Amino acid sequence: MIAALTGMGLSAAAGLNAYIPFLIVALLARFTDVITLPVGMEWMESWWAIGIGAVLLLTELTLDKVPAVDSINDAVQTFIRPTMGGLMGAATAGASTLDESTWMQENAWVGVLLGVIVSALVHTGKAAARPVVNAGTVGLGAPVVSTAEDGASIGISLLAVFVPILVVLVLILLAALLIQVLRLWLRLRRRAGRDRPLPGRA
Repeated sequence: MIAALTGMGLSAAAGLNAYIPFLIVALLARFTDVITLPVGMEWMESWWAIGIGAVLLLTELTLDKVPAVDSINDAVQTFIRPTMGGLMGAATAGASTLDESTWMQENAWVGVLLGVIVSALVHTGKAAARPVVNAGTVGLGAPVVSTAEDGASIGISLLAVFVPILVVLVLILLAALLIQVLRLWLRLRRRAGRDRPLPGRA
């Protein structure tokens, strides 16, 4: 149960920023005993993987704070964030020394599936919210919201590893925010459709 919560928490964080939970897991696995990566995933704590992750994180931190460019980045990340969510789900079979159950280790596909779904849902909310924020603030809100998302990704990742029981509350909050964002996005789309002039009319 704890491993599943840890995986879903890290996957939710990956939906906001794919590389933050990856680096947190990699660094904790390399330098502490808090996380023990499953067999076959030890590559995550290698220096080359950490280095590539750091470069990708710096790129993401820059692109995601530029209005219009952030939406293009979100489109590209549509494939990356859910994949990273699945990776986080697979990597958390041994993510907590408190979880003595072997069920998640024996059924690693469950963690992968949950990771992909959770990360994809969070990413969908993020991608839908950003154009709304940019339009409402003339682009000024992009760096502020992006920084808040990065901070949330760090916080959720740390909670998932060290206090996984709180992931339940985080997921409930994210689900509520996702519903509100999608409602606002659909409302703005309908309004834009009504304001568009009909063909042949000035």
